[in-house]
Amino acid sequence: MKRNILKIGMIGLVAVSFFTCEIRADVRMPGIFGDHMVLQRDIKIPVWGWADAGEDVTVTFGDKNAKTKADADGKWRVDLDKSAGKSEPQVLTVKGKNTIKFEDVLVGDVWICSGQSNMAMAVGSCINAEAEAKSADLPQIRHFRVRNTMLPAAASDVNGSWEVASPANVSGWTAVGFFFGRDLHKHLNMPIGLINTSWGGTRVEAWISREKLATLPGTEGDLKQLDGMGESFDKVMDQHKKNAESFLVEYRKLEALETDEAHLKKYSDPALDDSSWKDIETPGNWEANGHPALDGEVWYRRTVDIPASWAGKDLALELGPIDEIDTSYFNGEKVGGMGTIKPLDTSFWNVPRHYVVPGKLVKMGKAVIAMRIVDQMGQGGPWGGEAKDMFLAPVESKDDLKSRISMAGKWRHFVAFELPVKPGDPSNPNTASVLFNGMINGLIPYAIKGGIWYQGESNSGNAYEYRVRFPAMINDWRARWNQGDTSTGSGRDFPFFWVQLANFMNAPEKPENSEWPVVRESQNKTLSLPNTGTGLAIDIGDAKDIHPRNKQEVGRRLALSALAVAYGEKLEYSGPVYKSMKVEGDTIRISFDHIGKGLEAKGGELKQFAIAGDDPSSPNGSAAAGKNFVWAKATIDGDTVVVKADGVKSPVAVRYAWANNPEGCNLYHKDGLPANPFRTDDWQVATQPSDAR
Repeated sequence: MKRNILKIGMIGLVAVSFFTCEIRADVRMPGIFGDHMVLQRDIKIPVWGWADAGEDVTVTFGDKNAKTKADADGKWRVDLDKSAGKSEPQVLTVKGKNTIKFEDVLVGDVWICSGQSNMAMAVGSCINAEAEAKSADLPQIRHFRVRNTMLPAAASDVNGSWEVASPANVSGWTAVGFFFGRDLHKHLNMPIGLINTSWGGTRVEAWISREKLATLPGTEGDLKQLDGMGESFDKVMDQHKKNAESFLVEYRKLEALETDEAHLKKYSDPALDDSSWKDIETPGNWEANGHPALDGEVWYRRTVDIPASWAGKDLALELGPIDEIDTSYFNGEKVGGMGTIKPLDTSFWNVPRHYVVPGKLVKMGKAVIAMRIVDQMGQGGPWGGEAKDMFLAPVESKDDLKSRISMAGKWRHFVAFELPVKPGDPSNPNTASVLFNGMINGLIPYAIKGGIWYQGESNSGNAYEYRVRFPAMINDWRARWNQGDTSTGSGRDFPFFWVQLANFMNAPEKPENSEWPVVRESQNKTLSLPNTGTGLAIDIGDAKDIHPRNKQEVGRRLALSALAVAYGEKLEYSGPVYKSMKVEGDTIRISFDHIGKGLEAKGGELKQFAIAGDDPSSPNGSAAAGKNFVWAKATIDGDTVVVKADGVKSPVAVRYAWANNPEGCNLYHKDGLPANPFRTDDWQVATQPSDAR
């Protein structure tokens, strides 16, 4: 894996003080209330906060008015009558001894967007990011980003702010959430609110309350870790803050180098004597080439011979993905660059560099190509391209392999500035319940339509437990949103949709047992809960990137599920789903639900089907299942698929797309959605806990 899963989700410091000190006398509101917010239509709307004990509080919204008194603990709550969806801005007023006004408030549908880094991944990191931002003048779509916060006990508040969708800010929004919300908005013509509460690299256990986890088998260790945080949490975080301040002094020096013209000229100058620099292989990150834990600024240089026929021509300089930030030079002149340290923008770490050297710089003879590469977290360097994709060639003939000068191989390199080791964050966002405590509990009981979820990669190591813990989380959230005055209706089995894990890692040469298919299966089993659905990404992942960039299609597929399940639209929202199997001699016939307008093999013969006979020998590693799976030939026969393989005379089981990366899986229905991965031999389920409630 080229990148640590946690990279997108890392933060420097956790702020906890705003949770622990409630200002009294004046009426105070939770952080989820703010200008530009969206309130949930068609159900009662909870509005709550804090004041002096016994203080009179009046809440006004349009023609609705409610009064209450703060209780002995200073807490108060009212439930406003239902409102229809309204795109006209309104004002929510809360009056006690002081008055608070929230401007530009819409009424529509509000969706929780949660999970790990694939939910946190921003619009600016997706395909066509620039065009998506330019077209995002959508003032009826609003986004609230919950600040990453982990806490040892449940907080009553969150920190964040609402924004209105515009070309200026949507690049930083959750991509899955935005594209999901945009599709709903277009279809429903209704304001959409998105509450983005996500953290990269996190396990589902962190998002479940302590009380719920305590009812599940096998969570004793998780709970012990949580309880061990105790009173030492604040002291440890204070020390971390001091360490981080010392690190920041050095980090500012690195920032300054970005605009230090003398520094940049020194190392990009073709006349610089780099004979003392060491060689390093490319492509490849520098951690794998002799620099463990190196963060900072590293220069790469290489001399090439420009033929006379290239003189005066524009040249294509192809360097592959560079982690994280680069500025690239040709004979001392800048010809390209991506990312910046100040302001920090590392979103291009997995984007191939395609630069053009202007013809006016191109002369026959020696030329020096230099790359200034800056990395401030995780791996660094020109890591991800294939050797054949790194080259220099005339733009007019760059597709002619014979005209290229390879940029792969040995470069000279020099560490110009090395950051000290960043202080390790003593907080662990994967400690049980800490994200529920810091990022979910403080949202309750804000009225919502439902939730969407993209997570599971970090639970691949306990994929069977996931089939219990994931639905337990959904039930936990639903129950808590439904506590208190159930007339709000916001928690009664609210709709919940998730993304099934995308294809990732190397495609298998033989049928395999691996972890990600079991996570997908566990996600599928969660469909037994009411008002749920899934959006598949099995065909739009990236073998080399755990964060596939086509989040537009992910959002569209989630929106289809929502339109069908949450809004009652008559449409096909799921690809084919395994229903049953029937042995017919030396073949197995597979039947499906959700066949839409009929099954379809997209792009040729069906792929990624495997079959097993009754021979228990297992040379390919399936001994645990007692079956030897081999690749099979599969054909569509009406609304079924018939599967067989040479040498398998008495078949007993079939698997489809059962791999971390089932590359080329191509069973769809004619409505355009891919078939759900499945196996007919769920051999281990009987030994696993099954009570998710």
